[in-house]
Amino acid sequence: MFSSIGIAGVPYWRLSAFYFFYFALVGALSPFLGLYLADIGLTAYAIGLVNAVLMGTKILAPNLWGWLCDHTGKRLGIITLGSFFAFVAFSGLFFYHSLLPILLITFVYSFFWNAILSQFDTVTIQYLKNNSHRYSHVRVWGSIGFIFSVALLGVAFDYYTIAYLIPIAWILLLLIWLSCVSVKEPPACSVEDNHVHWLSLFKRPAVIAFFVAVFFLQFSFGAYYTFFSLYLESYDYSRTAIGLLWALGVLAEVIVFLVIHRMMPKLGVVNLLFWSLLLTSLRWVIIAFFADNISLIIFAQCIHALSFGGAHAASIELIRRFFKGKNAGQGNALYSSITFGLGGAMGAFSSGLLWGVNPQLLFVVSAAAVFIAALVVWLWLRNAVVE
Repeated sequence: MFSSIGIAGVPYWRLSAFYFFYFALVGALSPFLGLYLADIGLTAYAIGLVNAVLMGTKILAPNLWGWLCDHTGKRLGIITLGSFFAFVAFSGLFFYHSLLPILLITFVYSFFWNAILSQFDTVTIQYLKNNSHRYSHVRVWGSIGFIFSVALLGVAFDYYTIAYLIPIAWILLLLIWLSCVSVKEPPACSVEDNHVHWLSLFKRPAVIAFFVAVFFLQFSFGAYYTFFSLYLESYDYSRTAIGLLWALGVLAEVIVFLVIHRMMPKLGVVNLLFWSLLLTSLRWVIIAFFADNISLIIFAQCIHALSFGGAHAASIELIRRFFKGKNAGQGNALYSSITFGLGGAMGAFSSGLLWGVNPQLLFVVSAAAVFIAALVVWLWLRNAVVE
């Protein structure tokens, strides 16, 4: 099922290796970084601040790197350089355990790390050419890497100190760099010429509506990525259970990635995005009010199939339609910076402020934010995009 995608000239396993290691690192940091920071004595406000910096570098870095990649044409070379500097900068976390150095180190390594994914997505799409709907068959290995990492580490950290998180993440950054080295630039003919400036495309009403919607989606994820593990610990879930719940969500995502290329043409890319957003709102409501009910939490985690899998696949396809040719890298960079960057950072920072008021409030606000996103898609995007 995973052995190939049947498209000549696509370095399937080399592309997949990057996604596997990249999201294995996400699987290490997203559930357990907050626990590690709490373990070394940081407050909830400080944890929210660190995660806000981690996500906030996505605001500037992807745009800067997208512009650089589009204008030099050396996308893989720049991605490889960025992954190497991220690996080097992260090493500082071996030596510092107070807030200010951690913030500085997080800013530097994430400035490089957060810039490479959107550009690697562009490389993958360029290799796939007219088969861009098969993107999910390559990207699915990122989800598998996440599951492998989060499930294994969830069990490990019940028996061993969570201080091991730092060397594990450091090794994964090394493997990300090595996977980048193994991939060659896609054929030049796979990049179309396009003289329309990306800013003109960005000003289109449909494009604005899209970015508003996905901004609110990722804002809602700020609480999840920053405090979901701590939230479950407050309900006496073990770290093994927490890791398995994270893994369950991404397992559901894997299943969607395997079938999304068949679903999207039938359902329509905008309808897929709308229902993904609406069900995500339901997910946050369940987590807010029924965290002590394991059956409902399992159901909520299964919704991650659409919260991330469906929404991300639909977003990548819409970006491909909105930003073509030489604007492709900039389009993916804007998607990363506005959503995972600005949206995620604001969500993480506000969650740090709200945690001390009432942890449930984090997910109530998240549910409201993503419901607004669904309304934006229904009112302003549904009839604006040609399916």
